[in-house]
Amino acid sequence: MVIEMEKRHYIGIGVAVACIIVIAAVAPRYISNEHTVTLRTTGATFPQYQIQKWIKVYEQKHPGVKIEYEGGGSGHGQEAFLQGLTHIGRSDPPVKEDMWNKFLSTGDQPLQFPEIVGAVVVAFNLPGINDLKLSSEVLVGIFMGNIEYWDNNSIKNLNPDVNLPHKKIIVIHRSDASGTTAIFTTYLSMISEEWAQKVGAGKTVNWPVDNVGRGLAGKGNPGVVAILKQTDGGICYTELSFAIEENLSVAAIQNKNGNFVNPNKESIQSAVSQVSSYIPSPVDGYKEDMKQLLNAPGNKSYPIVAFTHLLVWQNKDGKHYSAEEAEAIKDFLTWILTEGQKEENIAPGYVPLPKEVAQIGLDAIDMIES
Repeated sequence: MVIEMEKRHYIGIGVAVACIIVIAAVAPRYISNEHTVTLRTTGATFPQYQIQKWIKVYEQKHPGVKIEYEGGGSGHGQEAFLQGLTHIGRSDPPVKEDMWNKFLSTGDQPLQFPEIVGAVVVAFNLPGINDLKLSSEVLVGIFMGNIEYWDNNSIKNLNPDVNLPHKKIIVIHRSDASGTTAIFTTYLSMISEEWAQKVGAGKTVNWPVDNVGRGLAGKGNPGVVAILKQTDGGICYTELSFAIEENLSVAAIQNKNGNFVNPNKESIQSAVSQVSSYIPSPVDGYKEDMKQLLNAPGNKSYPIVAFTHLLVWQNKDGKHYSAEEAEAIKDFLTWILTEGQKEENIAPGYVPLPKEVAQIGLDAIDMIES
């Protein structure tokens, strides 16, 4: 009787163990439906509205993935990426060689490639005035601080039908390390030797208007726009999507062909189509030239157009991502460069990447190790 009970006892244990083994073998399929992978992306605010739209659409179709976006500017995005505080970094300008070498010093391979095309616009706050033309010379003169009042003859001559007020021009710029600033100041350096020599280009610069008491600074594109809306006589540079979202008045800027062009989908696409862009290998990202889309030729081309970039690790030996994170990152970024480039997934103010540029990013994503 005891022996029979022991047999039954061991048979019961065996069945239980077998059941556990079977459950363990199939469990990941069921756990994955309930388990959420959280990805963090940090940096540029230039593509903020586009990123937010992508995240919303992607999360609806992929409930097992949660994506947290923190702006803070391109400089912050590069630093957070270096320190391992974010899964995906975002930077408008390509990373410079010194920062690229810091990435490499981690023992992992950084990968950099464009994600979308956008435009920097010049927005202004002059009640009752919605349309304004600004030539290259006037634009530089305003941001250099040489043109003090809105009714300056150089502005009036470009806008004879506009009743410009005798009001001081207040220039609003970024306070943080900004890719939008890098794009704008690179453009000013391209069209003005004076700007190139006295101010230069970068994520931060010393703004001449600050020295004459007509400069204000805001953090991120949202901060700049908020100050502009409160500043009668203000002018700023920001991303087109912010101007659309906040219903700002923006200037038509004189392009390389001498035409005054408003920023919109057609004028951005014209700039992209006129430029034969060379994008280096994602493993040599710092060699990319941000100037390639700026001041593009073409009668209809808007002159301040640029790529904004993604930063991701190759993840050698699982150095930065778990296998689960790596697979989620690969899926999300592949979606961005394919489905995310379709018109229904593009936010106002942006245009999709040329297919050959998107393919460079897709090739890079294949390099991520999981």
